[in-house]
Amino acid sequence: MENTPTSAVLCPDRRLRPLVGYMQPRLMVPVFLQRSLLLPVFCVVLTGCHSSPKNSAPTVAFSKVAAAYQESPYKTDITERDYKTDIIDGRVTGARPGQRIVLYAKTDGRWGLCRQSGQPFTNIEADGRWKASVHLGIQYAALLVDPTYNPPEQTESLPIVGNGVVALAVVNGEGPGPVLLSPKILNFSGYEWTASTGPIFHAGSRNFFDPANVWTDERGALHLRISGSPGKWAGAELKLTRSLGYGTYRFQVRDVSHLEPSALLTLITWDGVGTESTRRELDVELGRWGHLDNTNVNYVVQPYYVPANVVAFRVPPGLYTHSFRWEKGKITFSTTTGSSNTGGGRVINQHVFTSDVPIPAGESVRIALYVFHQGPIPLKNENKVIIDKFEYLP
Repeated sequence: MENTPTSAVLCPDRRLRPLVGYMQPRLMVPVFLQRSLLLPVFCVVLTGCHSSPKNSAPTVAFSKVAAAYQESPYKTDITERDYKTDIIDGRVTGARPGQRIVLYAKTDGRWGLCRQSGQPFTNIEADGRWKASVHLGIQYAALLVDPTYNPPEQTESLPIVGNGVVALAVVNGEGPGPVLLSPKILNFSGYEWTASTGPIFHAGSRNFFDPANVWTDERGALHLRISGSPGKWAGAELKLTRSLGYGTYRFQVRDVSHLEPSALLTLITWDGVGTESTRRELDVELGRWGHLDNTNVNYVVQPYYVPANVVAFRVPPGLYTHSFRWEKGKITFSTTTGSSNTGGGRVINQHVFTSDVPIPAGESVRIALYVFHQGPIPLKNENKVIIDKFEYLP
């Protein structure tokens, strides 16, 4: 069933929107001694680490390690030049022509891609050495990859060898690392959630998330807030601690018509492992993407750049229940007036997607309120939303 209003248009800035980007790596690799030599790290390669490149699989290693960040290595704005950086270098053995290095820095449980002049790759010199700049993190990872490899902008677990990854190594930052607080745990609608902290790549830029911006009130409703001031915004995000899979997901959201054009509320499923095309991401996006006059609700089945995978429309002010029913080969999105408890709400829009429907695996529900920094109207004030209830029906 499809009932899309005639005013529905594709968000003009969706081309700027990458996948929502969202802890522990699969591989925790210690760093050992002897700074006078090439720093030995545990190398994950096709058949193991060996000293002779002639008879072994390729390897990658660090020779200079960047410092570990002591406090937040990021400001709460988004410009790349404001990130604290350091130089890191190393050496590769057994690399084939065209292969390159991809670098990641880990902060607060997430691995963020370290770009070089806007590019995700670092070239390897003829003698096997490589050198690059990285933003500061707790740990650093170097991946030797094939020319066709497409690295995710952010990942909760590092990829394993295979599918374009030839070898990888992980090392701790130099010096004492920061003291990390335990994740903030919330109970909302009978489920356990963790609040995000630190920088996360969302909607084309990095946002900063503060656990203090997420809480529940005495009635159990969830509050999310964007706090701070222009150039120093901090958003709110929480993640369900388990995967639910096929079924119906419902979100009862109070009126969000007061949100500024560049404030976005996203209700999604997302897998922290894999590439941007395999995130098992289903989105309900509430916001105007930085424009004063724009649609304010998007249904999305990733990848978003496929026109058939996006429906955008406008709803008037009010309380709505946004939901999607995820089945094998089919996803049905719906927006109705009122709460699901009252029943009989008027259907504002409903749409069935049958292409690019993912199969459940490691995805979980994410709820986030953050800033879209790419739009023409910058955020001016703090913003807040309230979600009364989340429901899941198998």
